[in-house]
This record gives sequence, C-alpha cells and structure tokens, in this order.
Amino acid sequence: MRCGLCLAVCPVYRELGIEPSGPRGRVALIRAVAESKLSISKNLAQYIYTCLDCLACASVCPPGVRVNELVSRTKVQINQELPPPLLRRLALQNVLPFPERLKLFLLPFYLYQQTGLQRVVHRLKITDAVPARWRDLEYLLPPLRRKPLRDQLKEVVPAKGVRKHRVGYFLGCAQDWIFTSTALATVAVLTENSVEVVIPKEQRCCGSPHAGYGDIEQARKLAKRNIDVFASAGVELIVTDCATCGSFTKAYRDLLKDDPDYSESALAFGGRVRDIAEFLSQDINLRQDLGEVKERVTYHDPCHLARGQNVVLEPRRLLNLIPGLELVEMKEPDWCCGGAGTYLLGHYALSTRILDRKMTNVAATNADFIATGCPGCQLQLRLGVKRARLNAQVLHPIELLNRAYQLAQCRHGFSA
Repeated sequence: MRCGLCLAVCPVYRELGIEPSGPRGRVALIRAVAESKLSISKNLAQYIYTCLDCLACASVCPPGVRVNELVSRTKVQINQELPPPLLRRLALQNVLPFPERLKLFLLPFYLYQQTGLQRVVHRLKITDAVPARWRDLEYLLPPLRRKPLRDQLKEVVPAKGVRKHRVGYFLGCAQDWIFTSTALATVAVLTENSVEVVIPKEQRCCGSPHAGYGDIEQARKLAKRNIDVFASAGVELIVTDCATCGSFTKAYRDLLKDDPDYSESALAFGGRVRDIAEFLSQDINLRQDLGEVKERVTYHDPCHLARGQNVVLEPRRLLNLIPGLELVEMKEPDWCCGGAGTYLLGHYALSTRILDRKMTNVAATNADFIATGCPGCQLQLRLGVKRARLNAQVLHPIELLNRAYQLAQCRHGFSA
C-alpha cells in the first residue's frame, strides 16, 4: 500500500511538502538502497536524517509499516559507509559513555555561566550580532551544576515511613546535569509514597543518542552495562522520568535480541522499566493528600512517551489529581515540537517552523505552565516560549505533583 496517510501526520512533510521528506518517500529511498538501485550518499543521508523519529507515521499506517525501524537500520548503514563528523564521533564514543569525561566537556559552559561572562555577553547584546541559530542555541544552554546530581544524591534514598517498594531510578544524562529539579522531584514523590529509591552510580547513558546516529554497537555496549548494573541493584522495577530513556531502555529487548548472552536479560529489563507517570498511576496506591496549586497548565505529549510507550492518560491523571490545578488541553497535543534530540543543531529552520506551530497551539490555552515528560521537549519548548514571547514556565508534571505534596506538608505543619 502507498496510500500516503502517513504524509498527513508527518511534521516534516507538512512543512516541506516534498516526497523524499515524508515517510512514503523515505521508504522508497530505503527500498532502492536495499535493491541496489541507489547507493549510500550524503544526499540520501540528508533525507534520512530529516526524520524526527516521532513515530506518527507508524501509528497511522494501515499495513503497519514501521518506518522508524527502517530509518534506524539505514542510519546504521550510513554510519558504516560515510565517516561521521569528528565532533559527533568524539561526543558519542568518547564523552557521553563516560560521566567523568562528560564533566570535563561541560566545564567550559559551566565557567561561562559562573564567571559572569554570560551576563556580560547579554548586557553588551553580543548575541544580537550573531545569526539566530547560534543566538537560540546560546539561550538553550540551561544553568549547569559543577557536579552531576549522581555525585550529590545517596545511592539509596530511604522511603518515608514503612517501605512498601524498592525501585531503581534511571537517571538520564539531562536530569543528571540540567533538569536536576525534575530528578529531585521524582525522588521526593517516590519516597513520599513509601518507595525506597536506588540510584546506581555506575549507570550510563541509555544509548539512544548513539542509536539515533547509527552507532548501534556503542548503543549495545551501554545497554549491556545498564542491564548488569540494575541487575545487581536488587530492585523490583526501574523508573525513569525521561521519555526518551524510557522508550529506548524498554526497547533493549529488540536491541539485544540476537545476543546469546543478553537476549533474555534484555527482555526482562525492558519489561521492568516504567515511566514515572506510569508507575505512580498503575503500580502503587498513590497518596493523594495534596496541597492546592492554583495554576493553569497545558500538557504536551512527548513522541517517545505517547507513541513509543503508549503513556498518554497517566500524566494527565496525575495533573488532574492536584487540587486547584486546571488542565487545559491544547490543539494537537501529540504533534512533535521539533526537538528530537539534537534536531535543532542540524535542521534549525525546519525545527523552529515545527516549533512555531506547537507554540501557536500552546498560546491559545493561556496556560501558566507547559508540562511535558521529556527533557528534550522541555528545552525545545523553553525556546518556543521565548520565540512566542509567552509568560509561561516549562516543567515536568512530576514537579507540579511534588509542589502539591510540599504544600500539603506546609498546611499540616501550620495546623500543628
């Protein structure tokens, strides 16, 4: 079937309107390569890498063609036949897999913020003199910590009261360094609900960035490392608050299905991974003694949470539990924001066009908060707020839930 239903839901095709930029066109290109009618080239790679991996096409395809999987396999071929850029190769193979090296890599950016140089740059309006692409990238640089969160949290955080559950926390790279408020809120909400949280120091990047650029062998190495680390942690389940980490770690079973030593453990590992909203909604009896949060919030569905994990209702249920919080649905809540990891770096104009569509829908809700369960989406939406000049804050739903718990504690303390 070549009905083209996928074209109606593809954000890239809707913006560019040319056949190779849509799922049907990419499948035709990939088929031509498989039939030796087309060779791997930079031109082919350009069309393959415009894919956002948002999974929208696969969700509507009548015969069930998994375009995202075909694209992923083609990226592996591209990575093998076309030498990747030096910086990308260094980042994926020599920095991300090693926390200590990542710390050194981020040090110049930390010093840029902490020495006051960033304030001087902004005061002198130096960023106004550079292209919009670089100005936006500078704005996207969030406040960094001198040390990662994993070096500050205890490896085992005890539950409050009687322990009812013991779970592992998959601390993604973004939460470890950037969105530490999300990670702290996740740990706080879990412990508040009688959950003991284990945060293994030896866990590594989930491997999604590597697989996204076709470096499948490095992704497999990282997957094996994480499986071994959490296997020795003695936990019931593995909880994550990053949509991308959750989607990819659940897919370890596919990544390692042909590995005789890890196929079974990868299958078991993937079955134990839960998104934080999924865990709180389904796996425990959530304590509902919550304070009132009088705010208006809208929710953006991350692609790898809604389509990758089928977690759609659970975040909304958590938000609706909070007294005083008004959840206003935006139009096209599951339309990709254009973030897709590092998509903004390689496809700035296209990424921002897709983002602008999202922000038009956000603006119509007049929300105080934009909640989303993916750090990549959070970064992209922060940029969107700036571009659209909205008075809204972007955060993870777990942060609002944690705020409600804190307000309840304050209320009880005042009553006492």
